[in-house]
Amino acid sequence: MPAFVPPALHAPLLPVLFLLAAVLLAACQPSSPAMPEDETIRDLIRPVEVEAGAGKTFAEADLFFTTAAEVRFGDHPDIAVTHDAEAATVTLTPRADFEGLALVPFEAGGLGYVLPVRSVVVPRVTFAYPADADAEVHVIGSFNGWARGQDRLTDPQGDGIFTTLLSIPPGRYPYKFTADGEEVMDPKNPEREPNGFGSYNNILTVPPRHASAFRLRPLGWDHDDATLTLRAQAARTNPEGVALDVLLHEDDVIALLDNDALPARRFTVEGDTITVTLPTADLNDTHTIRLAVQQRGQATAFLHIPLWNAAPAGALTDAGGTAPFSWHDAVLYQILLDRFHDGDPDNTRPVEHDSLLTPANVHGGDLRGILDKLRDGYFDDLGVTALWLSPVVQNTPDAYREYPAPHRYYSAYHGYWPTDSYAVEPRFGDMETLQTLIDEAHTRGMKVLLDFVANHVHEQHPWATEHPDWFTDLDLPDGRKNLRLWDEQRLTTWFEPYLPTIDYTKPEPLAAMTDNAVWWLRETGADGFRHDAVKHIPNAFWQTLTRKIRTEVDAERDLPAYQIGETFGSYALISSYVTPGQLDAQFNFNLYDAALAAFLRPDGSLAALDAEHTKTLAVYGPHHLMGNLMDSHDKTRFAAYADGDLSLDDAYAATGWLGDDAPRVDNAATYDRIALYQAYQLTIPGVPVIYYGDEIGMSGGNDPDNRRPMRFDDAVTADEAVLRDRIAALVTLRRDRSALRHGSFETLRATTDLWAYVRADLTDRVLVVLNKSARAQTLMLDVPAAYLRDRAADALTGDALDLDDTQLRLTVPAGGYRIVDLL
Repeated sequence: MPAFVPPALHAPLLPVLFLLAAVLLAACQPSSPAMPEDETIRDLIRPVEVEAGAGKTFAEADLFFTTAAEVRFGDHPDIAVTHDAEAATVTLTPRADFEGLALVPFEAGGLGYVLPVRSVVVPRVTFAYPADADAEVHVIGSFNGWARGQDRLTDPQGDGIFTTLLSIPPGRYPYKFTADGEEVMDPKNPEREPNGFGSYNNILTVPPRHASAFRLRPLGWDHDDATLTLRAQAARTNPEGVALDVLLHEDDVIALLDNDALPARRFTVEGDTITVTLPTADLNDTHTIRLAVQQRGQATAFLHIPLWNAAPAGALTDAGGTAPFSWHDAVLYQILLDRFHDGDPDNTRPVEHDSLLTPANVHGGDLRGILDKLRDGYFDDLGVTALWLSPVVQNTPDAYREYPAPHRYYSAYHGYWPTDSYAVEPRFGDMETLQTLIDEAHTRGMKVLLDFVANHVHEQHPWATEHPDWFTDLDLPDGRKNLRLWDEQRLTTWFEPYLPTIDYTKPEPLAAMTDNAVWWLRETGADGFRHDAVKHIPNAFWQTLTRKIRTEVDAERDLPAYQIGETFGSYALISSYVTPGQLDAQFNFNLYDAALAAFLRPDGSLAALDAEHTKTLAVYGPHHLMGNLMDSHDKTRFAAYADGDLSLDDAYAATGWLGDDAPRVDNAATYDRIALYQAYQLTIPGVPVIYYGDEIGMSGGNDPDNRRPMRFDDAVTADEAVLRDRIAALVTLRRDRSALRHGSFETLRATTDLWAYVRADLTDRVLVVLNKSARAQTLMLDVPAAYLRDRAADALTGDALDLDDTQLRLTVPAGGYRIVDLL
């Protein structure tokens, strides 16, 4: 199995980052007047990660968004900074012996900021595979996006053992080898799991570099003194189980107010406790405090403290009321328009075609149907705060055959085959109805996302006939068709022969499509986009689009547009589009895959899911906006797996086309399994997504069986209604508890069947315990003292729980969950 090469040990450094950053920032402060308001960097500048001793180049737009004409970077003693103003790039190269957090100063438009940089020592892993001397061997896995031909093994010793040495961050990775193009397992690694395609992958686990990490935990806030209190505590304990002390020095603290270093006079350090005094006179509206601590190369993640009028966002302010909506407050409800509710039968026009089966034809759902359900209070009762509508743009009225076997026919009921980029699909309604729907959603405090299709148009679209040079070539030089070559021709491949892919290396289509997106936001009042097929579109498109939205739309609104994308691939690929100058988020399919395995496979492990979730937090940050999901229009329904109709290895099986083999829920316990998954999804960081029908446990196989008509009222069974109420209670709990939306995340226990974690901020502490086993579990759980007050109670029922000092006793039902207020 893969072997680890221990990284070189580095001399401990006592960072003087804060004091140094303050000096450098003072040198960067302008003497000229402040820049115009619209040039200010408003988004939080996220930490970037760079390998110690290795340079990494970033586009400025991937670090922060600014319209300022001039950007200048300062110096840092531990990180070499090279700024290319003409190319708008910056290269960061940490010293080989520097590990930890640093603040690199820069100014944009005359105002000073800091860029948080995390320098890491990345473990080196040796892969080995025995093969014949003339073999061609590669390793493929989630760490390299399963890229064939990228990481080749060689046999320099001529002993028949092919090897390669790769830098791989801590985490859990499925992988295997290819030998002369054939996928093969690692014969020396017994750890493996099914891959969903009828075979197996090996599993590589790269352990954390530091085994004795420590954490920064929120303690509370004092309204009268305007102070915030936090405590650093070690993850390891003494023989009596008490956490070891962490003695802090002022230089160990990295403190930011928005994107600037927090002045030293604003915080004090005593032992393991940090007290921050807020500058209340300067904190009107929304701000964020971020704190981290580090010692000897170990650095905590930043703890985010959103503020509203100088109080934590979860608390009531002196003026009354709570903080305004942020996208961290979103619970997103996905609607496939044609399948939700038919509010206007007059526009229901199925496609007439002798080979088009009913599941792939138009069903009649429309904008009026969603508006009716909005007015009926359906979404209010469920508690969701944002709606995601499938594409509303006009599509072809005809049926078309899919390119691969079995060559079935589909209509454009789904909305992804645009023929007019400036018109609403007549089968769905008209622009006035769409505008009314969005306006009425806003009056109810709900946001609305439109699904935007930028990768392609339909061959009937005027652009395809009038501007054929705007599209990539269908025929490849080697004579093949450039069809569904998802990875080999990622940025040029066509989905179908009748869906030409737009070539965004050409300035004309780039301008036309980004202008079209801005038009839809302005014309409809929508609050953002779900973007289709993100990885098949170059980064330059997203940078151009985001710049236009920021300058032409966001400048006129209180809430910035939210953009979430769809990409299937590695963490590196997905995150390459999640930057301040591109998208706010993407759907977290890597975590989704791990969650399905954990909750559905008999040998699935919640500890493995915890490890994958830790990876997610490391990549996207602890305060991310990535989309978490149980189902989607592209995936087999969770209920079909949970009820035993399909296994994860049958993920792409065609079922339900004629109705006789359609999955359905036969086992009442399936609803409990769905509720358990939703309890997980609605209590972890990120934006939870409920696909229409999830709330009643709708089943379904692969597309289009996973897109059945929604059912309401008398068509909903008693068991389904109970599930809907349970999910509504979970959604309401998330909406009402700031810790579940903004709080830190800490795992207390993770085993095969149990996962206990705490979400905490300065005003709220919530403990979540999940039990996937077939029997109830009674446990004594050690809870860090920082999270305890006087009592504990069930958050859903109010029932008191037994609390003895720092030990909490509770029983978690079989296949169930407990959510606990730590009061």
